[in-house]
Amino acid sequence: MGYKVDFRDIKFQLFEWLDTGKLLESERYGDWDLEQMDMIVDEALKIAQEQMASCNEDGDRIGAQWNDGVVTMPDSFKPVYDTVCEGGWIGLLGSPEYGGMGLPELVGTVVNELFSGSNVSLSLTLMLTRGVGAMIENFGTDDLKTTYVENIYTGQWGGTMCLTEPQAGSDVGASTTKAIKQDDGSYTISGEKIFITSGDHNLAENIIHLVLARTPDAPAGTKGLSLFVVPKIRINDGGSLGDANDVACSNIEEKMGIHGSPTCSLVFGANDGCQGFLLGEELQGMKLMFHMMNAARIEVGMQGCAAAGGAHQQALAFAKERLQSRHWKMMKDPEAPQVAIVEHPDVRRMLLTSKAYVEAMRAILLQASYYLDLSHTAEGDEAKKYQNYVEVLTPICKAWCSEWGLQVTHTCIQVHGGYGYTKEYPAEQYMRDAEIACLYEGTNGIQALDFVARKLSLAGGQPIKDLLGMAEKTFNKAKNDPELMEPAWLLAAALKQVETIAKELPKRPDGIQVMLINAVPLLDMVGTCLGAHFLLDQAMLAKTKLAAILSDAGIDADDKKAYKAWLADNEEAAFYHNKVQTAIHFAYRALPTVPAKAAAIRSGEKAALYAIM
Repeated sequence: MGYKVDFRDIKFQLFEWLDTGKLLESERYGDWDLEQMDMIVDEALKIAQEQMASCNEDGDRIGAQWNDGVVTMPDSFKPVYDTVCEGGWIGLLGSPEYGGMGLPELVGTVVNELFSGSNVSLSLTLMLTRGVGAMIENFGTDDLKTTYVENIYTGQWGGTMCLTEPQAGSDVGASTTKAIKQDDGSYTISGEKIFITSGDHNLAENIIHLVLARTPDAPAGTKGLSLFVVPKIRINDGGSLGDANDVACSNIEEKMGIHGSPTCSLVFGANDGCQGFLLGEELQGMKLMFHMMNAARIEVGMQGCAAAGGAHQQALAFAKERLQSRHWKMMKDPEAPQVAIVEHPDVRRMLLTSKAYVEAMRAILLQASYYLDLSHTAEGDEAKKYQNYVEVLTPICKAWCSEWGLQVTHTCIQVHGGYGYTKEYPAEQYMRDAEIACLYEGTNGIQALDFVARKLSLAGGQPIKDLLGMAEKTFNKAKNDPELMEPAWLLAAALKQVETIAKELPKRPDGIQVMLINAVPLLDMVGTCLGAHFLLDQAMLAKTKLAAILSDAGIDADDKKAYKAWLADNEEAAFYHNKVQTAIHFAYRALPTVPAKAAAIRSGEKAALYAIM
């Protein structure tokens, strides 16, 4: 099956729900208009469905190969990679000065969903390359920018970030890779990095690594790390490629999923000939790398959303075709014909729950990207306010969306039944590929600890208060709507639980222990509240749009039979109708988990600390 996505919801969120036009009033994005952006996302869908998806199966079945230090990708990857590069998709967000297109982050997030959902392995190579280009553009010297950025944005050169070492995973400060300054201003790099996504491959003629390393006499921990630009192949003064730079791939991992993405172990300077160039200032490596990591965390969250979205669409298509059992109204009639499983209530529950989580994930990710764009177009305190919103939302984007993305892929396998466990359908690959999003760019547990320990108290706690305050405004708008009243009150009750827990924890004598044990459920509580808030906000907009369509058509919504028949023939009306039903379903299915988690946290249960393990 080809790649399927709910493109109508993407456009609804991008062009109807969010005030995307406001971004285009700024000097930064003033060269673009909504019609052009619409054309770009249309073209991105075409690339995803006709190009990226065409080699996805090869990526999974053939995968990246490592032989005698050389990494090769499936043959079908190269022409697709070249097509994507020629279209300028890697440099979508980059400055036109260096060959980029200068589009808003919001558009980049949409394109990321389409590319990741159609072929996550290849999209990872594009993602890392784009990130390296942005890092050098933002923090490099003029010479580094001139030498590297355009070649990266055009995809002629690939890119990676190299943090992890055998003894230094989440504890990045334990890194031991060395960097020794030379008389010409360059540095000699030596050490080993592992779990490097797209660390080596044959799609680009060169690969540019961003490497965290420790200079002599640097302090211990993350404060002693600096960041270096390390090309796989050295670049001559005129820009041509020179000799190999003593960077070797010693192995690639055999993995559960993302088989078409080479996860490499890299050895730098085995022969004392690895040359690197300082990015930014010495001892500022982690500070700089967080810029790339935070962008990647939003992208990885979208990876979870994209897998869930693709899996849901495949499950929906399967459910409409798969005949099994009798209609629930005719269960006692052995002569009744089989019906498509989409008619069965339990299957419909699974499908709507999956749809609801996908749309909630998409909303959180697009809202975070929108705030990031506002931080770029605003100034002073206003820009800082939006940047703080992004800081708070980033661990939620990464952890909540990747976790629920995985859960949705599991649900979609259930919809397929036994067929979901076979390679005949894409459900199982979506689930295998989705798992990694919960692990890299900081495990979801690490994200949760960052959220409760740093982000809740960021700027005196004002950003999280603002974000939850917006959710409360949604409650106040929806509480008088007969159809959305009860879901709105469920949101209010959940918000109250989050507020109470946030106030109570610091006052408890065992508050730190309780917080550390419950960081993951606390993040989930906030993510669920925000997801419900956004879906209810979208439902109110959808109700307004639906009412206008009903009025123009002369349809009375109270005439249930006529209304249902009319929806079957009107895709736009059915879309808005479903937006409302999705928000209601999410409120009843997801929000009750918030007070349940709050009760567990409030109990102070700490058996995990007392158990003998």
